[in-house]
Amino acid sequence: MERKGITTMKGNPMTLVGPELKAGDKAPDFTVLDQAMAPKSLKDFEGKFKVISVTPSLDTPVCDLQIHWFNEDAANQPADVAVLNISMDLPFAIKRFCATGGIDRAEALSDHRDASFGTNWGVLMKELRLLARSIFVVDRENVIRYVQIVPEQTTEPDYEAALNALKSLM
Repeated sequence: MERKGITTMKGNPMTLVGPELKAGDKAPDFTVLDQAMAPKSLKDFEGKFKVISVTPSLDTPVCDLQIHWFNEDAANQPADVAVLNISMDLPFAIKRFCATGGIDRAEALSDHRDASFGTNWGVLMKELRLLARSIFVVDRENVIRYVQIVPEQTTEPDYEAALNALKSLM
């Protein structure tokens, strides 16, 4: 399934591949890689609230701001909240970025191998093979409670709206 008219990159329309997920939908599974190239899936975060920050590439200014914002916020969250950042960056690049940037609370993951997250969650930008900047909040039962796909990829998401969605679940 392909969807148009949802997001742009520097004003250029992007085509999103995958379903349109909404609050109330069951969270689809995915397989991504951690910094050690080990697979991670939705099951690895079973029983936790999940804040999933999605970025096109960590080596860009807005993505850098986004992961740092969520990393800092993760320090204020209880242990039953998993804060994830998923991008198409290679695990090696993610490891370097996190080490030099002090990212130690948010778990940065790579979708580069299969684009499993991007296609299952409907945020793969076909033209660039990057993930669209977005935020998902998922409850302990793996039901999506909040979805935000940023209309222009070079702008930051609404962090407070996502945080408020998380707080409403606790």
